[in-house]
Parts: sequence; structure tokens; C-alpha cells
Amino acid sequence: MKRLGILAGVASLALGAVLLASGARSADDAKLEQLKQQGFARVAIANEPPYTAVAADGKVSGAAPDVAREIFKRLGVNDIVASISEYGAMIPGLQAGRFDVVTAGLFMKPERCAAVAYSEPVLCDAEAMLVKKGNPKGFKSYADIAKDSSATVGAPGGGTEEKLALNAGVPRDRVIVVPDGQSGLKMVQDGRIDAYSLPVLSINDLMKKANDPNLEVIAPVQGAPVYCDGAAFKKGDEALRDAYDVELAKMKKSGEFAKIIEPYGFSAKAAMSTTREKLCAAK
Repeated sequence: MKRLGILAGVASLALGAVLLASGARSADDAKLEQLKQQGFARVAIANEPPYTAVAADGKVSGAAPDVAREIFKRLGVNDIVASISEYGAMIPGLQAGRFDVVTAGLFMKPERCAAVAYSEPVLCDAEAMLVKKGNPKGFKSYADIAKDSSATVGAPGGGTEEKLALNAGVPRDRVIVVPDGQSGLKMVQDGRIDAYSLPVLSINDLMKKANDPNLEVIAPVQGAPVYCDGAAFKKGDEALRDAYDVELAKMKKSGEFAKIIEPYGFSAKAAMSTTREKLCAAK
């Protein structure tokens, strides 16, 4: 009888574990079902072409939202609704539930990987600087800016470029937070900052639109790594992230991924040559 009682107890514990696991999976899967019923996913973007862009009529485009829109359609979520956010506010907004996902060129770094659940890589790029024609101060790196006690550099608040400049020794008061690309361009043109830093493709997009022969692009910035982003999900939404990854992998294999991002100037091969695990472990 005692043995039967023990066996019954073990069976009860096992059943309880199964039910708990099942409940956890159900709660985890509920996010995708919620988005399906809602009919759209709320995404955070930065309005930084070619990563993300918002047209005058409000239509959202850019490589990151275009990939997200297609993947969510495949998951049964008909559309995306975008909100423009500073990079530094994206993860707090995601954690607070203001967004369902960040699709904005938010590059993977260990501290970010600890805060959000990233998809596999989507967009990869190096860093660049926009300066006056002839590069009068001879900048090739963030360290060069740090060495020049009068030099200032503009960068998005909370973005990779801001951190790279600070880590290179540029004092806080010489790293100027710039709200958007057009503002950064104008500040260089007006001489209010000596350089404006963004990823290569973003700077090239600004240059193309400005058509200003008095400006020059320094790319890539020496000593700055190549980064890749991914769609960033709230911790606890790993089931949604995993479903996103499944569709992303299918698109990479079929060539649909390359068809979406390469017209914007991004390399599908670069995104497919690395993994979330490697990028999140990189120092």
C-alpha cells in the first residue's frame, strides 16, 4: 500500500508538472493569438532610412518594417502600426507594453540581449560619419574626435553611435544627441557639430537626398565593429519570437528575404552569415 501511495504521489507530481508546463506554453502562445485578433502588431521605429521610414501620408516602409510586415502576415497578423521612438526609449517602451516589437535597426549587444528577446539577424551595417567636404579635422575614428578637444559629434540618443563615441573617450558634453537624420545633416551644414554619425547606409541615404557637394562621408569608421539588428520582443514573448524566427528562416532560404532588403542596400548574405547567439556574446 505504501508503494502504491508513493507511485500515486509521483504520478500526481508528474501530472502537475505537465499541467504547469502546458499552462506556461498557453500563456506564452497567447501573445500571437492576441495579435491575430487585434489585426496588427505595434512596432517601434526610428524614421531612419533605409532601416525605417515614414512617408508624408504616414505609410511605414524601410527594410526592417518591410520584413516585419511580411513575417507577421505569414503568422496571420494582417498589418503593422508604427510609432517613432528614440533608440534609448525603445526597450523601456517594449518592456512597458507600448510596443509589441521593435523593428528599427536596434543593433544586438550583450546588454540589449539581456533585456529583450531578439530574433535571428535581419540587417547588418558598419558605422559612418558625415563631415564637411575635405574632412577638415581629419577624422577617421571616434578616437580622433576624442583627441581633438574642440571637436563635437552628433548621434542618436541611446543609439550605438552615441555609446561608441563615449567609449572612445569623447566627453559627454561633446557628444550631441540629435533627434533625427535631417537635424544631424543640418547641424553639420551649419557648423554646429563637426561630425554626425550613423550606420553607413543611413548616412549615404542622407547624402543622396541632400545632394550637397560641401559634405563628405567617412566610411567605415575605423575601429567600429559591424553590427546586426534583429526584431526585438519583450522577455516572456519568446514563443512569438520563435514563430517569427521560423518564418524569417523560410524567407532567407527561399530568397524572399534578399528581395526585400537588398533594394535598400543591405546584404542578405551578411545577415545569414552570423547568428543571434554570436552577436549577443560579442564584446
